[in-house]
Amino acid sequence: MKYLRIGRPGYETPVALSDGKYYDLSGPIGDIDGEFLQRGGIGTTAGFPEIDIAGERIAPPIAKPSAIVCIGMNYAAHCAESGAEPPAEPVVFYKHPNTIVGPNDDVEIPRASTRTDWEVELGVVFKKRASYLESEEAALDCIAGFLVANDLSEREFQIERSGGQFSKGKACPTFTPLGPYLVTPDEIGDPQALRMWSKVNGEIRQDSNSKDMIFSVARIIHHMSQFMAFDPGDLLLTGTPEGVALSGRFPYLAAGDVVSVGIEGLGHTENPTVQA
Repeated sequence: MKYLRIGRPGYETPVALSDGKYYDLSGPIGDIDGEFLQRGGIGTTAGFPEIDIAGERIAPPIAKPSAIVCIGMNYAAHCAESGAEPPAEPVVFYKHPNTIVGPNDDVEIPRASTRTDWEVELGVVFKKRASYLESEEAALDCIAGFLVANDLSEREFQIERSGGQFSKGKACPTFTPLGPYLVTPDEIGDPQALRMWSKVNGEIRQDSNSKDMIFSVARIIHHMSQFMAFDPGDLLLTGTPEGVALSGRFPYLAAGDVVSVGIEGLGHTENPTVQA
């Protein structure tokens, strides 16, 4: 099953995509949020009206989560291009949930920014509480679905002006485009074998695979559950592969660019950039 949300900000309608048809889920389910996912979503689209979504804004596929937990330096080749040693344990930082926008919404280049960067990432959304999990198998059982995310970053804010943490460069408004879908695990198969890519103005930047992760999705969830609890509806971003502007191989983003990220089976985002 694929879930999505359509409509203008604050007035989104939850939708299911099944066998190429869209179904209106509004009314009985509320929204694509932690409560809905904890109930197990829907098993069938029977009884829900079919709708035409042509011309509608595609919203973020999940309602605002209580937390966005992010993993840094989790791809071997990205560590190499950044001049960093692979970490011994997952590197963790947070983004503010208000950074989330839809897959085609504007992304704002922050004021005074000259180093706004892109990062395609595999996102994981939880369907139940994950705390002190006993195994990596138990970790996988906590997943409601996967989505594609762009973990945008302002590198000067993140590195030179960080004060010791990443979040200044990660939590700027509009810095987490998501979507277009939340895809249930049965449609994805192995999350460690997904092609990932990013483009700027149609030109390829990143072209990699989730198999290059240092810490797998299951390992991250199991490990982090020993230190914190994920709640239903929370979002975990699992790191980015090589090919970002920080590598020095590409120019940073500027107003007027169009940045796109995609993952096999999850669709893609395509966000115009504007000056904040």
